[in-house]
Amino acid sequence: MKFYQRFAFFLFGLLIGIIFLVYFLGAKAKARGVTFCYLPNCRVLKDIRSKPFFYSENSSKVLAESWIDTVDIKNTLTYGEVDFSKSNIKEGAAKLYIIEGKTINQVPVTLEVLNYESKVVLKEIKK
Repeated sequence: MKFYQRFAFFLFGLLIGIIFLVYFLGAKAKARGVTFCYLPNCRVLKDIRSKPFFYSENSSKVLAESWIDTVDIKNTLTYGEVDFSKSNIKEGAAKLYIIEGKTINQVPVTLEVLNYESKVVLKEIKK
């Protein structure tokens, strides 16, 4: 058997193996709710969502207004973008993260979040 025939068989087997892994392991991860976060933005947002979430007095006042809701905050913490040039600043025992996103009505919103070791506090909400 010539080299190119062996190489063709190898590539065919490799392709079948990759399809098998993507199909079965992907379905298994989706069924269990497992997400794979490798990028820094995804990892920070996943860490923030995994801890108990609290609101400061300033953020509670802004939430009392009608332009933003807790659903908007949850969507921003899921699909938002972390501004790393302004984030990861130590404030006592916490790290400050600036997260930019949009509300359901497409209003730009910026969240200042304090990420403690065991909890997360929403410090401020800005338009």
